[in-house]
Amino acid sequence: MFAVFLTWVNCYSVRLATRIQDAFTVGKLLALGLIITVGLVQIFGGNYESLTPQVAFMFNKAPSIGQIALAFLHASFAFSGWNFLNYVTEEVVNPRRNLPRAIYISIPLVTIVYTLTNIAYFSSMSPEELLSSNAVAVTFGEKLLGVFSTLMPISVALSTFGGINGYLFTSSRLCFSGAREGHLPSLLAMIHFKQCTPIPALLVCCTATIVILCIGETHNLINYVSFINYLSYGVTIAGLLYYRWKKPNLYRPIKVSLLVPVCYLLFWALLLGFSLHSEPLVCGVGLVIMLTGVPVYFLGVYWKDKPKCIYDFTGKDTFFFVENKMRYFVECSCCSFPFSCKSINIIK
Repeated sequence: MFAVFLTWVNCYSVRLATRIQDAFTVGKLLALGLIITVGLVQIFGGNYESLTPQVAFMFNKAPSIGQIALAFLHASFAFSGWNFLNYVTEEVVNPRRNLPRAIYISIPLVTIVYTLTNIAYFSSMSPEELLSSNAVAVTFGEKLLGVFSTLMPISVALSTFGGINGYLFTSSRLCFSGAREGHLPSLLAMIHFKQCTPIPALLVCCTATIVILCIGETHNLINYVSFINYLSYGVTIAGLLYYRWKKPNLYRPIKVSLLVPVCYLLFWALLLGFSLHSEPLVCGVGLVIMLTGVPVYFLGVYWKDKPKCIYDFTGKDTFFFVENKMRYFVECSCCSFPFSCKSINIIK
């Protein structure tokens, strides 16, 4: 239900979607700030037994290197926002300055907030309680917040709400860009003439979200997504290094020191290697999900001399959809949201 409502919001107005994202992000940070404050009060009151080295580093069974790598893979899900920010680069004001700044500020901020939040959890919860809880923030609130404990379930719901909105906002731009480059049906490269929103791409993302939620378990989905994300990141970074080597004079609006991608690629190789060794089934399923796109790429993109009937079919399908369902659409070939763009073709 949330996904459908937020899809409508993103279809209706970019500004409204960003305002919702800002509001729910602030709400999430306030809830985490409350948890951190209460946790620090507990620690200063002497309740820090679970934080002592004897308890914090006590294991019923010594963890393997593969399990530690898998833990890093799971935790990476919480930090994936740095990558999603790149999906909306064309809508960022002065991206050459603001995009690196946003990443440099957000990653340390998220790291500090999440670290302090986990310390706060351990001030009143044992490792066994943390592992057995379906929603740690809710359990924490029930133990320490008293009459204000209802704030935690509401905060968790609001955080989920904001997360879905952020996913729809960014991932729809990914579909839009792919279609504009010819890797997806041209219908997804269209935006509404008045609202300037990629409605077809948003509808596809919403449908995919609902289908995946219906057929998969949340824990397994996070495992698959984390592995797929990290595999994609590594291949992308390897491509970046290849082009820096083969085409050093290529124009690059944003350029960083080679030390950053090299260090990331080394960490990525260790992480993926140990994860594959520890959880071959989970990583294997994620790899199979990625490989399903290979035949689609060769049939839809690489194969240039397709029969004319295929182009006729896809073209008629696109124009039928626009003519009968959404009349005021434009197709842009140079930018994602052309408020003053000159390179648009009006579909009527």
